[in-house]
Parts: sequence; C-alpha cells; structure tokens
Amino acid sequence: MNADLKCPACGCAHVYPDGGSLWICPECGHEWNPQDSTTATPGDDTVVRDANGNVLADGDTVTVIKDLKIKGSSLVVKSGTKVKNIRLTDGGDGHDIACKISGIGAMNLKSEFVRKS
Repeated sequence: MNADLKCPACGCAHVYPDGGSLWICPECGHEWNPQDSTTATPGDDTVVRDANGNVLADGDTVTVIKDLKIKGSSLVVKSGTKVKNIRLTDGGDGHDIACKISGIGAMNLKSEFVRKS
C-alpha cells in the first residue's frame, strides 16, 4: 500500500483500494485512480446535471418533477412548477440551485428534483 497516498478531495490519509485500480476515501466517499492525472475532484468546477442527465447552466428554466415540502413551513412546491432564471451554487448540503419561486420566494433546490425545460 502506498503510505503517502491521500484523498485529493479532502486530504484524508486513510484511503484504501477497492480491489481494482480505484482508491476510496472513507471520510468523503471520493473514488479516484491515482494513475489518472485527469481525475476531477469534487472541489473542481463540476457539472450540474438535472434528473435526466442534462447539463444545467445559470439562467436556465427548469421544471420541478416531484412535490417538495418546504422545511419549517406548510408550503409545498408542486410537481410541474416552472422555475425561471436559476443560479448554480456550490451548496455544501446538496442544494446546488438557487432560485425564486413565485408564491413562495427565494429558495435552494437539489438538481436531482428538476428537469431542464
């Protein structure tokens, strides 16, 4: 085992091989191939994709594909709601879209619950 091998995403030294050519970090779950110099880390400019795998960009219009309860409120974002002019953010909690929804206001969404319109 390579003693100086560390996770490129979080720097953890407790990495282990998966039995093949990939290494896995137990702290952040990042997988990479140490021989591949083009492996992107989660901190890089990652591509945000919708539920269907389409690439999202700032200013896109998306449609919500599932009823979403708003935490701390009795409001619900209904399936089929169109959200215009989204902004992509680097939300640490998985919410990678910032937007304004009419009737509700500003909020963050996860890209797995929207599809590009």
